[in-house]
Amino acid sequence: MKAIGEFKSLFDLLQAFPTEESCIEHLEKHIWKDGIPVSPYDPTSKVYKRGDGMYRCKNTGKNFNIRIGTMFEGSKAPLRKWFVAIYLITSHKKGISSLQLAKDISVTQKTAWFMGQRIRENFKIVMDEKLEGEVELDETFVGGKNKNRHRNKKVKKCQGRSFKDKTPVMGMLERGGKVVCKVVRDTSYKSLTVPILRAVDRSATLFSDEWVGYKTIDKLYEHYIVDHGHGQYVDEDAYTNNLEGFWSIAKRSINGIYNHLSRKHLQRYFDEFSFRYNTRNLGEDERFNLLLCNSKHRITYQSLIR
Repeated sequence: MKAIGEFKSLFDLLQAFPTEESCIEHLEKHIWKDGIPVSPYDPTSKVYKRGDGMYRCKNTGKNFNIRIGTMFEGSKAPLRKWFVAIYLITSHKKGISSLQLAKDISVTQKTAWFMGQRIRENFKIVMDEKLEGEVELDETFVGGKNKNRHRNKKVKKCQGRSFKDKTPVMGMLERGGKVVCKVVRDTSYKSLTVPILRAVDRSATLFSDEWVGYKTIDKLYEHYIVDHGHGQYVDEDAYTNNLEGFWSIAKRSINGIYNHLSRKHLQRYFDEFSFRYNTRNLGEDERFNLLLCNSKHRITYQSLIR
């Protein structure tokens, strides 16, 4: 028999968590160190368990449960539905639409979309270590194709790296390691350099195309260029093929599953794509539990639609 929390499929997940109580127990184990309850109102306070399953913070007199201070707070959906939603979003290689998620867990499309956004908010797991070694740099642009727009909605002068009608996303990928993506305002030197300095160790060797935004990065890092403009895509170790492959997967998710993503919510979706890529060597249960351990980011519905 599988131990609680060990699963390789949705069927295994449902067997591992047959009741709401089993979900609560598993969540307490992964959010509270050693499963010992900690008050979200005063971490130094003693905590007492009440007869109804709630906990009481001695210092503040407030009651709480494991949902408080997590993405599950304030949600009427059972944890079992949340667990299934987390599994589906993290395990599907291209993600899952809110419409399909709503059907799979029997909630409204509005609720499924909100749950999905809360889950994605927790994909932005802070990396303990910066990217090192050989790191590829590249940007991609997300937005509709001008040729597909109605004549009166076409955007003028939006070819190439123009982002009048598109949102630029900066990508940094450590070869054999992790990827970091950041939605940026534009592709200027300043806009590209800030995320690079935050995510990439100064000892790393960088590889990029010939875009002018990377030209002066040589002052900060060892930097090699592959000249796509002259038909050059691989020059010994100078290439960005791995990151371009990641962009291809992300674009298939956007075009095939999500169809249209607004600039406001785009970062969360790239955090989702990055999370799946960065946990590609983990089992389904390991990826699931990793997210539970980092589920303390909570957003409100009003902040999403404002």
